[in-house]
Amino acid sequence: MSTSHTAKTAMILDCDTGVDDTMAIMLACLAPEIELVGVTTIWGNVHTPIATRNTLNILAMCGKGDVPVAHGAEGPSNGDIADPAYFVHGDDGQGNKGMKANYGKPVDMSAAEFIVDACRKRPGEIELVPVGPLTNIALALQLEPNLPNLVRGVTVMGGTALTPGNVSPVAEANIWHDPEAADVVFRAQWPITMVGLDVTMKVLLEPKHFEKMNNGGGISKYMARITEFYSDFYEKYTYNKPLTTMHDAIAVALAAGLVKAKVSPCVNVEVDITNGPGRGQTVCDLRGVYMNFPPQEGAHCYVPLELEDGLPDYFTNLLASAGDPAVDVS
Repeated sequence: MSTSHTAKTAMILDCDTGVDDTMAIMLACLAPEIELVGVTTIWGNVHTPIATRNTLNILAMCGKGDVPVAHGAEGPSNGDIADPAYFVHGDDGQGNKGMKANYGKPVDMSAAEFIVDACRKRPGEIELVPVGPLTNIALALQLEPNLPNLVRGVTVMGGTALTPGNVSPVAEANIWHDPEAADVVFRAQWPITMVGLDVTMKVLLEPKHFEKMNNGGGISKYMARITEFYSDFYEKYTYNKPLTTMHDAIAVALAAGLVKAKVSPCVNVEVDITNGPGRGQTVCDLRGVYMNFPPQEGAHCYVPLELEDGLPDYFTNLLASAGDPAVDVS
């Protein structure tokens, strides 16, 4: 795992701020290799107003209350009602142990407007890192069709290539929540990295990591506190062991080069937008595996299948050394 950089990665996070999004925001706030330009919010793990509140609170806790937050879409593109995953993240999206106070306010622009405005001001510099449903990114493309030429790239936490889905046999939650938006985003001609369940279900926090967090400062203690509910879910329903995913933080780390992919072919990816059993599936053309993935015409999506080791330790050490919160987190 390498953390040597000559310049910071400018990044806009698009979050449905539950527990793993909190990991992603903390990583983006605390890693010296990242410049967090802003955070936009979406529903998914929780409803959008709760995601916005949690995002503002986490930024304030990390001493980054000056980072702008823009409130985003509150439901999928097709007009369906949002169906958040409170059973995974708790009723407050913070494992039912979030802050009582509310800090900061979102900017006046919508999430899509903020993304377009920021990228116009810094063409070619900003990496978009959406780690929830892709509705805001699709709306930003509608506002500015030239957006693919204004960003550095897009790193999506979502989808799956070779592993099972987590909301259906084939679909991952972020894509499944709004397949139509995901289809728009994956068809756009920009470089995409799809950080899917192929890697995020294998890069895991263990009890030793939470022990270190609990022995650190108040920021890492908060992370350990809110993760108990989330960890219990994964132990009971996924691993049958005390192992915890850190999905969204992995996308941040890959976008900033904090961890590198050992295998990441550039292939064509299509999103299933039918209403059948495949809805929300990311269909990745991996037929070139036997020839070390030769180039595919039109391909612009990198699909990490295997990562370097070390990210859970890096993340834990970063949090444990972060000190105490800038605000009251009781």
